[in-house]
This record gives sequence, structure tokens and C-alpha cells, in this order.
Amino acid sequence: MSSSLTKGLRRSTSRSKVKTASAKTTKRAVKAKSPSKSKAKRAVTAKASARKSAKPRAAKKTAAKPKVSVKAKKATPKPLARKAAAKKVSVPRVKKTHKLAAVRAVRPAPAPPPPRPPTQDESAALVAFERAHKEFTRGRFAEARNQFRTLVDKYSQVSEVAARARTYLAVAESRLRTESILPRDADSLYDRGVIELNRGEYVAAQEMFERALKREPEAAHIHYGLAATRARLGSIDLALESLQKALNLQPNLRVRAQHDHDLNPLRNDPDFDRLIFSNPS
Repeated sequence: MSSSLTKGLRRSTSRSKVKTASAKTTKRAVKAKSPSKSKAKRAVTAKASARKSAKPRAAKKTAAKPKVSVKAKKATPKPLARKAAAKKVSVPRVKKTHKLAAVRAVRPAPAPPPPRPPTQDESAALVAFERAHKEFTRGRFAEARNQFRTLVDKYSQVSEVAARARTYLAVAESRLRTESILPRDADSLYDRGVIELNRGEYVAAQEMFERALKREPEAAHIHYGLAATRARLGSIDLALESLQKALNLQPNLRVRAQHDHDLNPLRNDPDFDRLIFSNPS
């Protein structure tokens, strides 16, 4: 029995030893094989990494080249463009037309020719016209009509003066034609004169007051109306004369004259202050 057990034990130990030895050998073989495999794997991975690294490097190189060139191209013209712009701003080009305009502007304008002196006929026509116009403003239309007619017949070649004389001649004739329609008594003529004065027809008002005074020379209110009309026409001396006659006939008209707007053209004259604000003698 013991021998059989010992034999079995020996066999099992030998088998185990054989198994362990075979396992060790297989392990060693595997270990020996594994470094070769790992070396191959490493070579493959190294190749792949080399390829990957080579591709982006080449791409980087190819991409970097145009960037550098673009930057260089963009960077180089900038100072040139700035210099050109500075040159254009500092020294602008001037067209020939502007130069010519500047030269013409500097040149002084020619002085206008002196006015031509009036001829002898023109001077005589102007004197005759002023004389007839004075009669017209005084309301003496018959005399003014005769003088304007003479002027037109004698100085027709003086076109400007003759044209004005014809205008006043037509007005004087129309005034004379209405004389038959006018009232005859002094009070009616005075009332008509006041109406014309309020309407602003100062020449017609002067005529009515003068006609009224011919019929009633001592009427203070008619003299006062004539003074107001002459003041409106700008005849200061004649207006003060008529006002003096009115105040001599009726001194209480001074109160009315102090606030009468028709007498405003006379207020700057010292004779007006003497007549209105002095004590009556």
C-alpha cells in the first residue's frame, strides 16, 4: 500500500513538475513572442503618428506661406497709401478754371463811366417841369395845365420829362372838367375837402379848401384844414402860414392842434412850438 501511495505521489509530483515546467516554457515563449508583437505595434503606431504629424506640418507650412505673403503684401502698401494720401491732402491739385477765376477775382473791376451831363434842352425841360408841378400841388390846375402843355410842345425831344408832363397834364385836365360838378358855397367845399383829406387825396383836399377860402376868406376852420393838408403834402412853410392865420382868427384851435396827427410833419419846426405852446397875444 505504501508503495502504491508513494508511487502515486511521485507520479502526481512529477506531473505537476512537468505541468509547471511546460507552463513556464509557454510563458517564456509568450513573453518572447510578445516583445516582437509589441515592437511591431510600436512600429505601426510610430508610422501612423509620423504620417499624422507630417500631414499637419505640411498643411501648416502650406497654410503659413500664403498668410505670410498676404501679410507682407498687405503690410507693404499701407505706408505707401498713407504717404500718397498725405501728399494728396497737403498739396491738392487746383484746376485751371479755379486758377483763372482767382486771377479774375484779384483783378479790379472797371470803374463805371461818369454820368453824362444834361444837355441845355434837358436842363430847361426840368426847370419848366418843376415850375408846372408847383402850380399843380397848389391846386391851380388851369395854370398847371397851360405850363405842362407848353413843356410838351417845346421839349418833346426830351422823352422822359415829356412823358411825365403828359401824365400830370391828363390829371390837371380831369380836375378842371370836374369843376362844374363841385359845390359852390364855402361850407360844402370845406366838407368836400375834409372828405378828400381823410381819404388821403391831399391835392384834391387842398383844392377844395382853397376854393372855399375864395368864398369865405375869414373862416378859421378852413385855414386850419388847409394847413393840415399842406403839412401832409410836405409844404412846411405854407402850412405854418395857414396855421398862423387860423390861430389869429380862432386862438382856441391851439388845443386841437396839439393832438392833431395831420400836423405831425410840423412838430419838429420851432415855429410850430411858438405858435401852439406860446401864450396868445
